[in-house]
Amino acid sequence: MLDQFTARITPLGKNRTVRIWLPDEIERTDTTYPVMYFFDGHNLFRDEWAAFGRAWRMDRFLDRWEKPVIVVGVDCDQEGNNRLIEYAPYDMTIPPCGPLHGAGSVVMDWMIGDLKPQIDSRFPTIPFREATGIAGSSMGGLMALFAVLRYNTWFSKAACLSSSFRFCRAQLLEEAEGAGLNPDTRVYLSWGSAEYQNKSSLAYGTELNLTLNRILSRKGVQTYPYLHINGRHCEEDWEKEIPRFMEFLWME
Repeated sequence: MLDQFTARITPLGKNRTVRIWLPDEIERTDTTYPVMYFFDGHNLFRDEWAAFGRAWRMDRFLDRWEKPVIVVGVDCDQEGNNRLIEYAPYDMTIPPCGPLHGAGSVVMDWMIGDLKPQIDSRFPTIPFREATGIAGSSMGGLMALFAVLRYNTWFSKAACLSSSFRFCRAQLLEEAEGAGLNPDTRVYLSWGSAEYQNKSSLAYGTELNLTLNRILSRKGVQTYPYLHINGRHCEEDWEKEIPRFMEFLWME
């Protein structure tokens, strides 16, 4: 079942809708559940909420999945360039927007220091890092990797789909090289072949994802790199990957 509430991102002075999927059994048992956080929560469940009229339809998968989990989707600010700013972990230049002062670390500090405690107090969660994951696509995929690298004390799993790594290659590689990661960490990295205009840009995207994959693997992280053949940069194709990354991240 779906629930939602409004949270205040105090450092940004903004309210934000938080959408939560809860297992139907939650009212009948005393069980506690692992939690998976997603960026772009408005695109996660229902088509009528989605920015482009098509959601991941995550609730359809969760309704039939045998591993109950709480899923928390956090909306972004869709006005102007605000989403890019909120989901930029570093200062970076994103054509055609130009230079942006990234607020990604502010958003992550809020999620850990404010939102996660709210979720853990409102719902029967397993609050430990071993039972906490994070995911996103595009700029949200970039944020998911940033989160599991810099905030590995809180997140043990990340799904990074069609991630916008190219806008901050140098900073991200430096972050990955310097990160102290628990070897129980799992990271799913995917990119779609149809997202790229030509073979050279596909080769660049593949090389960057595989470079990050090698760095993580050297640190003992369990990884799943996946080139989605004919995969496009859209919710419909990210939906197709849900069983793949959820099974990998929550493998017992």
